[in-house]
Amino acid sequence: MMDQDLAIEILHDGQHVLLTGPAGSGKTHALRTFINESKRAGKTVSVTATTGLAASHLGGNTIHSWSGIGIADELPDDFAKFLSKTRQETIKKTDVLIIDEISMLHDYRLDMVDRVAQTVRESNEPFGGIQVVLCGDFFQLPPISRQDQAPSSFVVTAECWQELDPVVCYLNEQFRQDDEAYLEILQAMRTDSVRRHHAEQLLERQVSELSGSITELHVRNVDVDEINNQKLAEVDAPVHIFAMETTGGRQYVDSLKRSCLAPEELVLKEGALVMCLKNNLEKRYVNGSLGTVVDFDKSSGYPVVELKNRRRVIVEPEEWELRDGNRKRAGLTQVPLRLAWAITVHKSQGMTLDAARVDLRRAFVEGMGYVALSRVRNLESLSLTGINKMALKISPEALAIDEQLRKKSIQDAKRLEHLREKGRVRKATQNKKKSTSGPWQQKVAKMREQYPNAFRPWKQEDDEKLVELFSQDSSVDIDALTEKFGRHAGSIRARLKKHFGEDAVS
Repeated sequence: MMDQDLAIEILHDGQHVLLTGPAGSGKTHALRTFINESKRAGKTVSVTATTGLAASHLGGNTIHSWSGIGIADELPDDFAKFLSKTRQETIKKTDVLIIDEISMLHDYRLDMVDRVAQTVRESNEPFGGIQVVLCGDFFQLPPISRQDQAPSSFVVTAECWQELDPVVCYLNEQFRQDDEAYLEILQAMRTDSVRRHHAEQLLERQVSELSGSITELHVRNVDVDEINNQKLAEVDAPVHIFAMETTGGRQYVDSLKRSCLAPEELVLKEGALVMCLKNNLEKRYVNGSLGTVVDFDKSSGYPVVELKNRRRVIVEPEEWELRDGNRKRAGLTQVPLRLAWAITVHKSQGMTLDAARVDLRRAFVEGMGYVALSRVRNLESLSLTGINKMALKISPEALAIDEQLRKKSIQDAKRLEHLREKGRVRKATQNKKKSTSGPWQQKVAKMREQYPNAFRPWKQEDDEKLVELFSQDSSVDIDALTEKFGRHAGSIRARLKKHFGEDAVS
């Protein structure tokens, strides 16, 4: 429907946007790129999501907290006088409002946020003139309503939707799944066209055994807690405890704790199966990476985790923040790990898992099965404990919405194709500002004539390939590796020492 590059340029053009597409299509990557570039350009970006967990992944806040609507189902006429000055100041200063996991937001709550923004900013424009970027997939978990709540639906039925009229950026390129047969099953679920052979392929995974460390996905928290506690108790090794540290006001700290997967007290043992909860800045691991605790660092005491790719990393504490526009409300620091023998389907949304054993026998809402099954890359990395009929169901309303979104995305892509060239000019201008003609830049340019990747960050796939080659043959010719990776021999040696220790290469 649309590629990431055009979508990002449409976002930079200041358009209201719905960024959507299947699981694994790169929505979060496009969103992060836009957020980071907008902040560097001096814009005030308020990053929010419908759940605290999703907000914590982006370093933001819930839309309910940002707007001040809380858990209310309607706004009183005099609601503005109950909004604090700092809340109003945040809304007034916002240039861009991000709302992630939009499928879980009720239509009437989007109208409430619109009304708050218009009132605070004293403007009748949609959301008071803020650029609004909605992100999510309507085939994933829908808004949950209590029995005492009025009937509601997805945000596309909100009163403000027509006036907002967002450009639809429907991303369809697949960055997660690498299995055509599995992609066909997931696509069949999205189009409500699951056939017998699709179901049979899934049912065949009921008898499959997966080797190595496997995470189980369950629909109930009680099952997850029971499995993790039981598995840890079975490990015969000393206990290591890591306590969370926090900063900020109590109410904000409590909110951040609820939003974050990191436990207040992380209890680990050598042999524990764990999951990484953050994208490491040095790209040593990503959110969702699985591994096993194999040791505890002698100097720092932090856990040494062997990941699925056999790389060993010392996992040091990371910080989570609760931000309100540009204002930091709370922060917590913890080793970014949690026990990973089991997690809930709800908390797995947005993750890519190396392998998973999925129990969908108690699936109770449309979209739950799709969320769970789309976490893994292929059929070979999936094992099914069981599955019920609800797990294969997709909301009929989501189907109808998806058809309209696809059509509009094609139209919007054609209408705004000219922004692609505008983006090339924008990037060229940025690069020109960054570049200089100093002696260091000249030295780097000269070196890149022979080594194209000199002084460039290591790509994850190149890093993993280097580890694989050296693990297979530690006497491998360094000169051959420099040619393969386009890097100086000194860079290759330094990387090998990083992974295998100072004595790995002479």
